[in-house]
Amino acid sequence: MGSVSFASLFANGCRSFNSRPVVVVRSLGLRLSHVSLPQHSNKLLQVGWNSHSPNKRPFACQSTTTDVAQINPASSLNCYPKYDRLLPCPSHNLPPRVEHLVVTEEGRVLDYICKALDLPPLFVADLIHFGAVHYALVCPKPPPTATPEQIKVFKEVTAPSVLRKRASIKGKTVREAQKTFRITDREQFVEAGTYLRVHVHPKRFPRCYEIDWKSRIIAVAESYIVLDKPAGTSVGGTTDNIEETCATFASRALGLTTPLRTTHQIDNCTEGCVVLARTKEYCSVFHGKIREKTVKKLYLALAAAPLPTGIITHYMRPINMAPRLISEGVADFVEGWYLCKLEIIECRKIPWPNSVTENKYCIEDSHWPSKDYAFECKINLLTGRTHQIRAQLAACGAPIVGDSTYMPAALVEITSPGVNPFGKHRKLYSSEDDKEMAITEWIARHGKEPSVSIGLQACQISWDDGQHIYEAGAPWWRRQET
Repeated sequence: MGSVSFASLFANGCRSFNSRPVVVVRSLGLRLSHVSLPQHSNKLLQVGWNSHSPNKRPFACQSTTTDVAQINPASSLNCYPKYDRLLPCPSHNLPPRVEHLVVTEEGRVLDYICKALDLPPLFVADLIHFGAVHYALVCPKPPPTATPEQIKVFKEVTAPSVLRKRASIKGKTVREAQKTFRITDREQFVEAGTYLRVHVHPKRFPRCYEIDWKSRIIAVAESYIVLDKPAGTSVGGTTDNIEETCATFASRALGLTTPLRTTHQIDNCTEGCVVLARTKEYCSVFHGKIREKTVKKLYLALAAAPLPTGIITHYMRPINMAPRLISEGVADFVEGWYLCKLEIIECRKIPWPNSVTENKYCIEDSHWPSKDYAFECKINLLTGRTHQIRAQLAACGAPIVGDSTYMPAALVEITSPGVNPFGKHRKLYSSEDDKEMAITEWIARHGKEPSVSIGLQACQISWDDGQHIYEAGAPWWRRQET
């Protein structure tokens, strides 16, 4: 068959499911699993392993939704839950489960996934609608943890003699053919040799269903809208969930027929001003303004300790994963690391939020020793790196209230100076191996990502020299509950 084509987006409902014979080779994962096989004349070869990670802390704040799937050991030989639909949204996230498949017989993508993973058709249709299924024309290279059998399968499906017979990859390099794309149509045809990645347990955002989205709209213009993003939500989605997003829910709240587009990001645990484009053209225009540094962002940060006014400079390690590691300052510049600059405009002492307020906004307790006062800082973000404000303030010994990722490490550095290999009191290491070990240990000192809110708000955004300026409402810590 020729190259894979896309059709219309998923529509509600489900057509009748008449399975065709399927043979699937499972490959590329982290842990060998056993799948209960349907009674079928064809063989499902189990050579795969799937990705798991430890349970995340359940989201347990003001949620009245029911769980989408209940654990029922009797219903599943591998202790997975009994799958039904992705909605209603569960109140917590299941442990990640990512399955990697290599198709050996052409057919409809929904049919393949249902057969290979023993999942119901409606559930798989929901996964596709959420954007949790991805494909590549050619299987990517397996990780170092792959078994000899898995390596063998990879070599078989990517052998030059096999690839030469596939018209869909004619004119492409192997690297180009291994690029992954999201599947948006459950009727999409997949040919033999196609690689599929299925996020069976996509990351969920229950907060999306609790928000009055119309009340969060700051401004509606012809080419964009400005949203006061709630904490605990994603601006434009994740790898496995493009449904439960600010862009999607704001579009519905405004009754827009064309979905809003993401122009920039702020962390899931951060609230405040976000610009969403109404057209593809304005999305490009706004990206250009960001590149030209004509967009100015002000933040309010609730720090656990005072900070001096003025510019703070660090350098961030160029590795795209949390936690973000930074050096102490200009004197400690590391070649290839990213410049991080912010300006503390003002810092004022205020009462630490009371327990009722912290509970309402699901603020994590990272055991900061003194909770009488916190410090509200107005910050001009001069460079826009991921986690920049959070990492820089923690490096200054003033982590953000509720930041369960960076506050634990900041506490360790305060009590044990020198433990941070990039900190002010860092040690000299006798070898690179010793330094790498220290870096690994320092990363382990950091905690998990906050489940909902931290003391950080994008309080103002402006561009074109102040011709357009918008402000968010009061941050959560000013809305004290009694």
